Amino acid sequence: MGYTDWKDEDRNGRYEEKGSSLKGITTVLAVVAVLLAGTLAYIWWQKSSLVNELNIEKEELTLQMIALQNDYASLSSDYDTINSQLDSSREEVSQLIERIKKTEATNRSMIRKYEKELGTLRSIMRNYIVQIDSLNTLNKRLTADAAAARREAAEVRKQSAELSRTVEDLTSQIAVGSVIKARGLKLEALNSSDKVTDRSSRVKKMIASLALVENDLAERGPIRVYIRVKDPDGILLTNSTQRTFTVAGGEPMICSASREVDYEGKELEMGIYLNEIPSFVKGIYTVEAYTDQAKLGEAELMLR
Repeated sequence: MGYTDWKDEDRNGRYEEKGSSLKGITTVLAVVAVLLAGTLAYIWWQKSSLVNELNIEKEELTLQMIALQNDYASLSSDYDTINSQLDSSREEVSQLIERIKKTEATNRSMIRKYEKELGTLRSIMRNYIVQIDSLNTLNKRLTADAAAARREAAEVRKQSAELSRTVEDLTSQIAVGSVIKARGLKLEALNSSDKVTDRSSRVKKMIASLALVENDLAERGPIRVYIRVKDPDGILLTNSTQRTFTVAGGEPMICSASREVDYEGKELEMGIYLNEIPSFVKGIYTVEAYTDQAKLGEAELMLR
């Protein structure tokens, strides 16, 4: 082998050695590039997963807030103070939902803050529910008590009305029962010797006799009895002792004669004389007896 051949062969060896080194470096760089790409891909995947989880968390928080908003909307009360507080809390929930929507899911500190506010608003709502239930229970009890009171008042009014009717009936019965009555009313004609006669030519005066019956309910004390005597022509016989009287609010009447007696609730017999009548004719005479309370009776007398 000549010198020239050896130099060419040496030069070729160096070229082969340099080629091998370059191939190795290329291979290493390729491996590093693959590893770097894998690492970056893993980091990107992790970040994407985290962002996805945060978005899901934000969405769930938003849904919970909307559910809470619906719960607040379903609450109602008959009390203005609680309704005002409910309106304020509803507005707070609505504003919080808007803030959540505008907040990036990656802003974990704000998301945690909203979660705490959600818990606070839930707690407030539970307190409202307790208050409303308590007030509704109280209102039902008061309504029931009021209804019972109305029923009781109605029953009292009914009993009072019944009692009033009973009192009125008793008063009416007492009023009716207290009226003095009489029995045995009769009219007789007397002659100048005070003997009973039925001859008109001999009659000098008349007497109406009766007995006031016993009555424990009647008022005690003076009582005046009136008689009205009419001749056969229906003309009222009167004299100088005549007077006007009224029976239980009726029309005034003129009596033929009257007499006042002291009545003590026991039976009392009495007579009332009719004097100063110039003459008497034949026929049927009638007599009616009265007190200021009522008519006592009537009777007839035949003169011949």
